[in-house]
Amino acid sequence: MHGVMDPAKYRKIRDEFGDTVAALGAEIPDMVVLTADLMYPTRTEKFAQLYPRRFFDVGVAEQNLVGIAAGLATCGKIPLVADYANFICLRAGEQVRNDIVYTNLNVKLAALSSGLTFGVGGPSHQSYEDLGLMRALPGLTVIVPSDARLSGLAVRAAMNHRGPVFLRLGRDEEKIVYAENPPYEIGRAIQLRDGRDIAILANGPMVAEAVEAADGLAESGIRARVLDVHTLKPIDREAVETCARETRGIITVEEHNIIGGLGSAVVETLAEEPGCPVVRIGIPDIFPVIGPTFELRRHLGLTAAAVMEKARQLLAGAKNR
Repeated sequence: MHGVMDPAKYRKIRDEFGDTVAALGAEIPDMVVLTADLMYPTRTEKFAQLYPRRFFDVGVAEQNLVGIAAGLATCGKIPLVADYANFICLRAGEQVRNDIVYTNLNVKLAALSSGLTFGVGGPSHQSYEDLGLMRALPGLTVIVPSDARLSGLAVRAAMNHRGPVFLRLGRDEEKIVYAENPPYEIGRAIQLRDGRDIAILANGPMVAEAVEAADGLAESGIRARVLDVHTLKPIDREAVETCARETRGIITVEEHNIIGGLGSAVVETLAEEPGCPVVRIGIPDIFPVIGPTFELRRHLGLTAAAVMEKARQLLAGAKNR
């Protein structure tokens, strides 16, 4: 297991992303970076300054952005596309599907400002259906890191992974989960807390809320296991099935529509393993209102307090069955 730092400490996801991308430029000579008029918001200007001949800003043309990345991949380059999540998945969705995933090209899609992290941008910039869309594409690896430190490790792992990868990354400051670099492996969940009363499975910024909830539950004698399911596809089937066998119920927590994301993936994984109740916490099947990110999360019940309440309800129901 891996401990957590003081949840009052924060680090900007995109700052970590920019630093990692710049460092990888020296390590991977065939790496190229592309963006669509978002060099500064995605922090890829650091890479551009160091390697100007390996950086491409195509302007506000996301379909063209993905098409150029596909072309560069056929020439032996390893393209990293840095754009807002909503634009990659929706505006350039057909190019992602047909040009990259269908042909299994070695392109990395860095989808920043995902979920509610661009809260004041409203539905045109928020993304809460992206994981459902990307998870449905055959052969596409889907990664949702929890904090800045894990985001850096995930970008590095993605660049060294052969095949197309979708990286769902945040935007600004998020709670730091990991006190130090954990052993990171694509497809292998990380256990942060141990317990056999209930299991809380989370990804993205909800991992910090899951840990806080587990610590709060422990004060009342409820031991909650917490897993950071940073790889949504391929999901760590063994870890999920173990939680189903060893605990009295599972709660999934995600900053995504309740349809198609982590909750759906866990339920699908356990479809042939009946007997374990699963409660899903996420964004309801709505377009959320516009507002600051952390206020939106509170408004939608994406908090440690909400997780604790659901855990107690689930355990009470399990006792009565």
